[in-house]
Amino acid sequence: MRSRRARRVSVRVDTDRGVIVTLPLRVRADEAERALRALDHWVQPRLAALTARRTRISGLSDAGLPFLGETLRLEPDPGRTSVTRVGEALRVPADDEQRRRALVAWYRRQARDETLWRLDEAVDTLGVSYDRLRITDTRTRWGSCSTRGTISLSWRLLLAPEACLDYVIWHEACHLVHAHHRPTFWRLLEQHRPDWRAPSGWLREHGADLRLWLSAPSPDARG
Repeated sequence: MRSRRARRVSVRVDTDRGVIVTLPLRVRADEAERALRALDHWVQPRLAALTARRTRISGLSDAGLPFLGETLRLEPDPGRTSVTRVGEALRVPADDEQRRRALVAWYRRQARDETLWRLDEAVDTLGVSYDRLRITDTRTRWGSCSTRGTISLSWRLLLAPEACLDYVIWHEACHLVHAHHRPTFWRLLEQHRPDWRAPSGWLREHGADLRLWLSAPSPDARG
């Protein structure tokens, strides 16, 4: 890919798209292959680790999907086009791609339901308000708070333990009071969620795996 902001050729291994080479606009295309050859010793171990993670998560998904600390088993139904939860099971379409899409839609719906009441409780406690709630699937942030009071949260937080969702909601709610990460922000968060470090650490350690669940299959293409 080419970028107006790139100043040099860069190579990275992306969780969703495999190996990505970024080129400045005026650099010749063959520089991408040259960079890959030069960095092959760095790229291959990271691709192998990504493949291993994908395989491990694929194996786990055979037993079910995580949901706020639970594991919900999957029950494929050839005549089904959407997802319905029945107790500790999810009745899902039988076709793999249709199932993935239906599960993503289901997690998005659940994310709004699970997030809304928690966010309302947090802002009521803080004595502030927000403009609206957005459910997203960003690859760089679990949540954000805009200057206009829009709270954005990733539906993938529902794949993590419940404490992680609670932590991110409170983190963003506290930004409605302090729109920065200076000590006053952290003191406010600590006041209401003194155990925030544990879920924050969990997301740092396992967050990359959450982005593999229910991701669209893609080859580890170069460029």
